[in-house]
Amino acid sequence: MDKIKFELEISIHASPHMLYQYISSPSNLQEWFADKVNSRGKEYSFTWEGEEEIAELITKKTDDRIRFKWLESEGDDSYFEIKIQVDALTKDVSLVITDFADDEDDVEEAKQLWENQIDELRHTIGA
Repeated sequence: MDKIKFELEISIHASPHMLYQYISSPSNLQEWFADKVNSRGKEYSFTWEGEEEIAELITKKTDDRIRFKWLESEGDDSYFEIKIQVDALTKDVSLVITDFADDEDDVEEAKQLWENQIDELRHTIGA
């Protein structure tokens, strides 16, 4: 069964360079994204409430984006990406989240979860 791709754009008041540190380093991800984050090479382990999920780092572009693929979803094209977007005119900074949900019912719940995570990031960096 194909997963449903969705995107979410969330405005955030922070410099792209600082944001990149918070989306790419395990210690900074641990401050807002998961309870615990470890990495060994391209393999990252994310722990929430004692449950560990393993993801492979697919793409990492300095001050731009990071993309992971959950190892449990090896047989499909799903991934999750956090991209930093800067408006050319206004210089407003946004995070563009691309993720996949199992079905239509899960899309809204997944979006809400991302919004909560980004709120936590804003709180962490004082944005």
